[in-house]
Amino acid sequence: MNILFTASEAVPFVASGGLADVIGSLPEFINNHGHKCSVVLPLYSAISDELRCQMTLVKNITVDVSWRKQYCGIFTATFNNIDYYFIDNEYYFARDGLYGFYDDCERFVFFDRAVLEMLRHIDFKPDVIHCHDWQTALIPVYYNIYYKYQQGYDGIKTVFTVHNIEYQGRYGREVLGDLMGIPPYNSSLLEFDGYINMMKGAFETADRITTVSPSYAWEILDPWYAHSLDRILVTKQYKLSGILNGIDYNLYNPQTDSIIADNFSAEDISRKSVCKKSLLNELGLADGDGAVIGIVTRFVSHKGIDLIRCVFEEIVRMGMKFVILGSGEKIYEDFFREMSARYPESVSVTLGFLPELSHKIYAGADMFLMPSQSEPCGLAQMIAMRYGTVPIVRETGGLRDSVRDNGGVNGNGFTFKTYNANDMLDAVKRAKRDYENKSVWSDLVRRAMKCDYSWEISADTYIRLYEDVIS
Repeated sequence: MNILFTASEAVPFVASGGLADVIGSLPEFINNHGHKCSVVLPLYSAISDELRCQMTLVKNITVDVSWRKQYCGIFTATFNNIDYYFIDNEYYFARDGLYGFYDDCERFVFFDRAVLEMLRHIDFKPDVIHCHDWQTALIPVYYNIYYKYQQGYDGIKTVFTVHNIEYQGRYGREVLGDLMGIPPYNSSLLEFDGYINMMKGAFETADRITTVSPSYAWEILDPWYAHSLDRILVTKQYKLSGILNGIDYNLYNPQTDSIIADNFSAEDISRKSVCKKSLLNELGLADGDGAVIGIVTRFVSHKGIDLIRCVFEEIVRMGMKFVILGSGEKIYEDFFREMSARYPESVSVTLGFLPELSHKIYAGADMFLMPSQSEPCGLAQMIAMRYGTVPIVRETGGLRDSVRDNGGVNGNGFTFKTYNANDMLDAVKRAKRDYENKSVWSDLVRRAMKCDYSWEISADTYIRLYEDVIS
């Protein structure tokens, strides 16, 4: 099969979140199963000159953006045996940052139309176009309206993956004709609650809809999670499914990771203590036997920071330390700064995102706290388990699918159900109790490290999905 991934970001080119990790990893594992997976991305100015030097021009074309005709350059390059295509237009993509501009709608209308026009000019005809999030949601819409019956486009299937349903591509009705060029008789595909909703258009027209975990697939049928789109999704359950994301086991490998202080494995976890001691020394925290809780996250409300604020000092008074890395809303940044100043020997806060420090936290912490209000998949809890750092999570989305409570048989972490600070605190107390029993804790750490959340399993599931939609 030929699969074309289309997305707005991917490592190693540009990244703002977990979407880039998925697009940068999954195609390789699909190819390892004997298929051909390629990727198309916008050619952002943020892509380094080193990577740009390896790209070659395929062709310059024009692309219709409603009544406009816009320049489009098609570039290609091969990285890690994956063929990448890049859509160039400096007016749209030569900017500081990826999103958040006044004309994001027009930028990704152009990109989506350009992806379909590109197929006329490259030596690759996909059996499936796999679109990711609202930035590519118009590709199945345009395909069904304009391309489905054109020569060379016949038989292509489309899959649309929701990475976060909160971001839907909602705009005023005026964009339908002025930017998108959608005829009035097709307007019902995109109209929703008085707006134009790009994600809704993908739900209507894609052959399959997927999410990044099985639990999130049924959670978004509930109004509390779906940000109003549940009213559409309940009618599309026949083509909706969830596939849990994986992580790159080569990048996150405690046996070979050169960033961490010492290497270790599930068979011999003794050297993990070296990583803990090194982390505490580097961040200026007091050494000792107390448990260290790691947090690597964005400081936004749906990540459960409000719960952490409510009981933070109580956890510190229990003798536990915090190592925190992240950035986000000022109210949360200010809170963590205050806690670091108030408890300098127990709390370390680093604002921003430093990949090397994140590796050290995953390897050196004893526990990893992730009390999300909603979490479509979550990768951090899987990375933490890979390094033997036991997750404490709320049962939602991918956290529910990847972490089993240690109160049951063969648990690999600690969980709580309701979005409540005291319930989270109870899970922390249970983790502390087991931590103080070294035999119990060692067994738990080994079980967590032996869990398989590699892309191999996810890739096999995606391949079966592609085969099903083609047949």
